[in-house]
Amino acid sequence: MARVALVTGGSRGIGEAISKKLKSEGYEVAATYAGNDEAASKFTEATGIKTYKWNVADYDSSKAGIEQVEADLGPIDIVVANAGITRDAPFHKMTPEMWHQVIDTNLTGVFNTVHPIWPGMRERKFGRIIVISSINGQKGQFAQVNYAATKAGDLGIVKSLAQEGARAGITANAVCPGYIATEMVMAVPEKVRESIISQIPAGRLGEPEEIARCVAFLASDDAGFINGSTISANGAQFFV
Repeated sequence: MARVALVTGGSRGIGEAISKKLKSEGYEVAATYAGNDEAASKFTEATGIKTYKWNVADYDSSKAGIEQVEADLGPIDIVVANAGITRDAPFHKMTPEMWHQVIDTNLTGVFNTVHPIWPGMRERKFGRIIVISSINGQKGQFAQVNYAATKAGDLGIVKSLAQEGARAGITANAVCPGYIATEMVMAVPEKVRESIISQIPAGRLGEPEEIARCVAFLASDDAGFINGSTISANGAQFFV
């Protein structure tokens, strides 16, 4: 029986590539989305991957959504916590609302996604937790105090869960993408994009599929002894 993988924010961007890659590797995949019904419908039609709508920032909604996924597909073995938002502004212009929106989705959303699934993983003695962090959680970024704080916090979650889950056969790891050629990045003005690329020694943006391959490896049995680690996929832009 195929293992079940849950990918939050899994119908667009990096999440879409992850969902498709995991399906190609033989997993039964469920992808969540927050609000774009049209995009989710097109994604399911094109891939055959079921989508589920809920806000990861809300614990009760996440718990109910996870229960529905498990009722439909079976116990969740792999969690890819990918859902995230940005609300960028220089710190002196950042509002409490902008801070809390990003914290609630990118950081608390990881708790809300993993926590309801954790007991079942412990009982079954198997689990893969993969959190999509960011290069900006490693090095910080101008006008992204809120985002950088959440992505750095995600790494702390991974390191702690790795220690708690190791004896139960659960691994927790992170992937920190650099600048990836998603719809959001490609929509910025060309001069801005060229400026970004000039800072990347590889001389190009990453592809969503390159992040997906990192996730697929961490989800596999081959990665069973890799725990509490971070894969930095950024074209040599930043080293930890």
